[in-house]
Amino acid sequence: MQDLKPERLAAQLEAGPLAQAWLVAGTETLLVLEAADAIRAAARAQGITEREVHDADGRDYDWSVLSASFRAPSLFSPRRLVEVRLPSGKPGKDGAKVLSEFCADPPPDVVLLVTTSDWSRSHAGKWSEAIGKLGHVVVVWPVKPHEHQDWIERRARSRGLRLGGDAVRMLAERMEGNLLAANQEIDKLVLLAGDEPVDAARLETLVADAARFDVFRLCDAALNGDAPQVSRMLGGLRAEGQVVPALLGMVSRELQVTAGLARAQAGGGSLAAAFKAQRIWASKEAVYRRALSRHDAARWERFAVEAGRVDRTSKGRPPQGATDDAWQALERLLLAVAEPRAAVLVDG
Repeated sequence: MQDLKPERLAAQLEAGPLAQAWLVAGTETLLVLEAADAIRAAARAQGITEREVHDADGRDYDWSVLSASFRAPSLFSPRRLVEVRLPSGKPGKDGAKVLSEFCADPPPDVVLLVTTSDWSRSHAGKWSEAIGKLGHVVVVWPVKPHEHQDWIERRARSRGLRLGGDAVRMLAERMEGNLLAANQEIDKLVLLAGDEPVDAARLETLVADAARFDVFRLCDAALNGDAPQVSRMLGGLRAEGQVVPALLGMVSRELQVTAGLARAQAGGGSLAAAFKAQRIWASKEAVYRRALSRHDAARWERFAVEAGRVDRTSKGRPPQGATDDAWQALERLLLAVAEPRAAVLVDG
């Protein structure tokens, strides 16, 4: 096998059985994450449900732990995905030996995925060559400055967002080559613009609507389990004079989507299929997975119902026995979403 260009990854993953070894390397964080996510999704689609993660950066990591793991049998499924997170891209002498030995005689029940966030041609060595011989090396080189506009236009089109040329140029100038930030802005614009085309003037209006962008980040903080950030953002929004009803539309939508995913998961369905049915982007899947790991389906249903109660409170019609402070009710709900120990607050 051989090095694989990132743009060919999807086709390779669909072509047949998953290769047994992968290296995804590069400094473009977003693209490395998405490539690794695509490999994980392909593994799940092929019945590899057991996943093991090793953070192997730094001199303190004991590579014998990884070597022993390769030899251990899978516990919960016939095959397992073993991930090695190697931010520096340098496994050292011991790590290079373990990775090379795996590739020379791979256990039939293990698929290896190594990811790095630093890479240049000088990083390559016998260990990465061994991975390339057994499987594939996917190197994500930085997008060049003159390619940023094309990248933004393609990414927006893939999301169903119709950006005019002037809007693409404006967004590229504002993002200054930060693909992760550009992707986040595109995700937000999809929610804000819907099916409407976006020219520079409309982009300016949407970007100026800071409150709606803030609620997007507020929802992500809650789903990610970042309770302190939830409290900070709510306090800031309240101080800026925002009102609860303006926030609840997106909050309710996110809770309903997560409840739907939880129902699918509880019913034994494929979470990957549920993501596809809900048209959830690969870059957002990890957020929902973290959220789903904290609560069961019944609790997510209660969260969605509670959002309706908060909405009635914000309109001056609090349910019997509930607080009449809409901000307090919203914070209580989102903290319950973020923190399992606070979930009892909405269990009544």
